[in-house]
Formats: sequence, C-alpha cells, structure tokens
Amino acid sequence: MTTTATTHRVRVLAAPGDRHDEILTPEALDFVGRLDAAFAHRRQDVLNERLRRKDRLVSGTPLDFSVATAAVRNDPDWRVAPPAPGLADRRVEITGPPDRRMTVNALNSGATVWMADFEDATAPTWNNVIGGQLNLLDATERRIDFTTPEGKEYRLGEDLATITVRPRGWHLLEEHLEVDGRPVPAALVDFGLYFFHCAQRQIDAGYGPYFYLPKLENAGEARLWNDIFVLAQELLGIPRGTVRATVLIETITAAFEMEEILHALREHSAGLNAGRWDYLFSIIKTFGHRTDFQLPDRAQVTMTAPFMRAYTELLVRTCHRRGAHAIGGMAAHVPSKDAQTHAAARAKVRLDKEREAEDGFDGSWVAHPALVPVCREVFDGVLGSRPHQLDRTREDVAVTAADLLAVRRTSAPPTAGGVRANVAVALRYFDAWLRGHGAVALDGLMEDAATAEIARVQLWQWLRHRTIDREDLRAVIDRECATLADEHPDALVPEARAVLERVALERELPAFFTPDAYGRHLVRRTEVQP
Repeated sequence: MTTTATTHRVRVLAAPGDRHDEILTPEALDFVGRLDAAFAHRRQDVLNERLRRKDRLVSGTPLDFSVATAAVRNDPDWRVAPPAPGLADRRVEITGPPDRRMTVNALNSGATVWMADFEDATAPTWNNVIGGQLNLLDATERRIDFTTPEGKEYRLGEDLATITVRPRGWHLLEEHLEVDGRPVPAALVDFGLYFFHCAQRQIDAGYGPYFYLPKLENAGEARLWNDIFVLAQELLGIPRGTVRATVLIETITAAFEMEEILHALREHSAGLNAGRWDYLFSIIKTFGHRTDFQLPDRAQVTMTAPFMRAYTELLVRTCHRRGAHAIGGMAAHVPSKDAQTHAAARAKVRLDKEREAEDGFDGSWVAHPALVPVCREVFDGVLGSRPHQLDRTREDVAVTAADLLAVRRTSAPPTAGGVRANVAVALRYFDAWLRGHGAVALDGLMEDAATAEIARVQLWQWLRHRTIDREDLRAVIDRECATLADEHPDALVPEARAVLERVALERELPAFFTPDAYGRHLVRRTEVQP
C-alpha cells in the first residue's frame, strides 16, 4: 500500500509506517508545500552560488572579509535578539539523533540544551526521518519513554534539556516527498514538520521553536533561513521573532562572514557554534587543490593549531560584541569499560572545555551523557551562577584573513597510521550509515558524518598531491575491508567500499558523500497509484 497526499501538490512516496499518519497530516504537508513553493527556487540559487564561489576560489580569487559588507561589521550599535526562554544558560549542550532512546537520555542528561540532529548524526532513511519527528512530538507532549530489550525502562524526569532541532543541509533532498514531480528540499521537510507540530506546543510549555542551522557558507544563506522563519511564523499565527536559531560556523567561507550571518538573522539569532570537524572538512574541500593547504593526520590537528585558534577566538569576539551566545565544539569521547582509558578520555575533555571556557565561550557540546558532568563542572567554575559570559567582549582579539588561512603552519605529510585510520573510520561509518545508523561509536569516539567527510577528503587530497600512492591506498582499503568483514559478518562491505571509492578516489571531489549515497542506498520510494 502507498500513501498519497495531494494537498498543496505534495505527495508521499513511501509505504506507511507505524503512526506516520500523525506527522504526515494533510495540514502538515500543506505547510511544507507552502514553504517549498516560496523557497525551493532560492535553495537552488544557494547551490548555484556555492559552485560559482568554488570556481572563483579555484581560479585564484583570494578569500577575505568582504568590502561590500564592511558597514555591517563596522556599525557598533546593532545587537541580536535577547536570549529566548530556555536558551539563556547553555553551559552544557548534548547532541545526537532523535531516535527514541537518545531522545529520553538526552533530555534527562542534565545538559541545559539538546540538539536533536536530523543532519550529520542521522542516516536519513524515511523511518528515521519520520520516526524522529514522532519522537520530538512525543517529547514535547512529555509522553515519550523507552524500554531496552533487557527490560530496562527510561522515562522523562522533571528537569529536562531545552530542545533545539538541526535540519538537514541545503545540499540534500527528501526523495520520499514530491512536489510537481521533484523532491522537496530536506531542510524544509525537517524544519517544516517540526515547526508545524511542535512550535505552538513549545510556546505553550514556556519555550519556543529553536533550531541549529548547518553548513551555511555565507550571509545570503542566513537571510534565506530568516525569510523562512518569517513566513512560517506568519502562516501559523506565531509572533515574529519567536523562532531562535544558532548557526554552526563549520565552513571556511562562513568564518569570514560571522557578523553578517548574525546580522541577517538578528531578530531570530541565538548565536554561533564552533563546528570544528566540519570546519576542517570545509578547509580541505575548499582548498584541496592547493599544496599549501595539506593538513596532517586528523589526530594531529588540534584546537590549539594557530588557524583553529584564530577561528574560535574570532567567533567568541564576534558573538559577544553582538550579544549572542558563543558555543564551543564537540567532545566526542564515549565511556570506556577500562577505567584507565576512561580517565584519560575525561582528562582530554576537561582540558578542551577549560580552554573554551577560559576563551569566553558560553557553553559547549558533548556527545554522551557521561560527559555532561565534566563539561558542567568546568563551565560552573568559570560562570558560577551567571548564565553566560557575554560581558567578555574579547576586544583583545584581532584576527586577519591570513590568520584564518594559516594552515601551512600546521602542515605535515600523512603517516601510514593516519592513512589507515582514515580508511578504517570511513569504511566503518559508511557501513553503519548504510544500515541506518548516523551516530556510531568507533574507537572510543562518537563519530558522525563529519568524521567520514574529513577522512575521505584527506585521502582525496593526499592522492591529488601524490603524498600517498594510489595502489598503496587500494591495498590499505583491501586490508581494512577484510578486517571489517571478519569483525562484523553482517557488515555491508562491498557497498561501503563502493561509497568510499566514489567519494575519495575519483578525480573530481564530490562536495558531500551523502547525496549520492542516499539516492543509491537509502531511498525506498514506492510507485504512486494514480
């Protein structure tokens, strides 16, 4: 049986699932259809502009702060909207996919904010997408629970984290929803379904509809989101300015437009986040053609690298100058059963969070509930009873374009261990993703799509500049495929290898691994009956 909805020309091209009808109501689909009608063409403009800018950078146009928007940066008077209810204190934020278990655990974790991630931490199967929306609806209604196969029950407590939602990026489509014969932009699906069902419910509970915006490359993309918020609020009769959105600064081009991004979203802005792993991915992707932008093994690129310090310090200064929260990067460690290993991981997390708190960040991310107390203790030590440290305007920080681009100061050739690690993590992540899991514990770290992206673009860059041999790399892939098959007999080894070879070994580097892999492996469209 196939579900077909024609309201506002939106059709569902997927078999019905348990309770899907609670999300895919005619009214909700009509709302998504209205957003699509208003903004799908502008989403395509965004993708076209990304290609044009890429061509300009490859042809030698320097990346710098824009002269055209200098007035925005130089105007000392404008500020973003004040913190919304539930977003004033953000000292600990936990992230993860909106599956049922994570939803309960994250909300109960003791973190101040939970980012429900439909993007890098979710493999976008149709069931994951709609199931995630159901879990958020149930969480908003405080009726969600979870029981493990062993019989352990998880239920919501009293002091819950504030929910924020990260929709998928502009580069992705939702192939199971169609308007006039074309797929709906995935970002509009994730945003639209959550906003339609939960915005007013969150307001009634004393909060609001809050979002994280991924992979923006410039202020124009922020203006697009601002216009989406304005229309969505108008359509549902919600006061303008109720929405709040935090932008992840996880592309090198966005780092040059932080103030402009805040300005474009200022009536809906909740600050900026240092999306460190995607930021490294973006640097390699943007400047992979240049020999002076070769990064060493991923493990060797720490947040103390000069170009990373420039990026994070500029982010704090920019945010606090405009009254916006600055949120630090991910601590991806997961608990280990080995006490010594676990203690070492906690010590690394503590040092990372101490650096962020001392630099002026107002909070930071963790990937596992066990790290919430570590992060909280560090920020409690700096903030005390204050909800943030927006008063630290970091006027001592002066960052130039050269500082942001000083990758060569960290450059080093890859090691055999680094090549093997990239192949191993990419294969294992692709295998998990193809089987519907977007957040995966690998070697003591919670890895998501950003990890696989860094791994595969580094391999591509090293091949391009002949710092590794192609046949040697294929031999490493052979060995790691064999190891994966031995360790996990149910692993989709041929499929995972095919994804890796398409996105890392071809002459032209795909911008993201997800669109092609999604279309080939995760789409399960069913034939629509007339």
